[in-house]
Amino acid sequence: MSENLQTVRVNLSRPADDSYDIFIGVDLMEKAARDLAASPLGDRYVVVSDAKVLKLYGNKLTEIMRDFGLKVDRIGFPPGEESKSRKMKNFIEEHMLGMGLGRDSCVVACGGGVTGDLAGFTAATYMRGVPWVQYPTSLLAMVDASIGGKTGIDVPEGKNLIGAFHQPKAVYIDAACLETLPRRQITSGMAEVVKHAMIKDKKYFGLLENRAEAMLEGDEEAQVQIIARSCEIKAEVVSKDEKEAGLRKILNYGHTLGHAVEAVSGYSLLHGEAVSLGMSMEGALAESQGILDPKDLERQNVLLKNLGLPVKANVVLRALIGRQIRPKELLDYTHADKKARQGIVEYVLPAKIGTIKKAGAKSAKYTMGMDDKLVLNFLRKTFR
Repeated sequence: MSENLQTVRVNLSRPADDSYDIFIGVDLMEKAARDLAASPLGDRYVVVSDAKVLKLYGNKLTEIMRDFGLKVDRIGFPPGEESKSRKMKNFIEEHMLGMGLGRDSCVVACGGGVTGDLAGFTAATYMRGVPWVQYPTSLLAMVDASIGGKTGIDVPEGKNLIGAFHQPKAVYIDAACLETLPRRQITSGMAEVVKHAMIKDKKYFGLLENRAEAMLEGDEEAQVQIIARSCEIKAEVVSKDEKEAGLRKILNYGHTLGHAVEAVSGYSLLHGEAVSLGMSMEGALAESQGILDPKDLERQNVLLKNLGLPVKANVVLRALIGRQIRPKELLDYTHADKKARQGIVEYVLPAKIGTIKKAGAKSAKYTMGMDDKLVLNFLRKTFR
């Protein structure tokens, strides 16, 4: 080593406050526009929606924002999970550059989870990062994807493997958007709602058993009540662990095997349907290890079934792809997931309704590394 070595330190340690509000109600477009006019997040805005949502809500939101004196452009893209790609991110970026949008611009993501992930990731990298706002229009996005700042795209190797943490500046959850959502999409979103209750709130689980059907039938009071509680749970978890170092991992319940099922299905399953199957399997895995009481597993699965969600992965996948699933297929997908560490796949397992099993009595770790042979044997029993 040279004796003339010199060191210059770059001091960047500083507190950052990325806090934001989630507004939950009915018909919130004017509020969103009024708020942005009163406290601008940029000189120009761009509303990003898939083509279907653009017609339903994106165009209207754009016009209302313009009515409040904001300079607003819009970009539409083809609907569907396949749009959550490098190609589509490039498409949006090229349009933003063509519009002359600079570092003083703000992205407004109006749509479901695909739109939020795609537009949010674009905002995270465009001009090295611009602010963005979420206006989720699907139940799944309202209660889960729009909160917490996770953005990203899919690649052939798996879902959400390329992305960034980029917190929105505000989230406007408009329950009126559920009126145009197909029943299957609402049901899919309820899987994440059940997940929130399973990981954090036994009382909320009881509320769902009594009120979830009213929400599915369009009861606005039930919708706002349930959406708000799910948002509170996710906000509490994210506030304590923004970058998923520990506690935030409990939000992955049902997602390790759920993502694998989703991939094996060729993404013909909606995300919530895959998460429902993931929860039924991961709950059963917890039961097989003496972690979860069979009565709690049954109660979870009954609620999922009552909501119209699937709980039998072997039946669902065989019907979708026309053949028996090889358990090794699912196991291989779990290793490609972000939740694998040093070759060991981590699972979030419930100890009881409202509580996740920790790795130890005094541990702050909420995931459990499971031996491949153990999981493979479990899957063989599940899919025989």
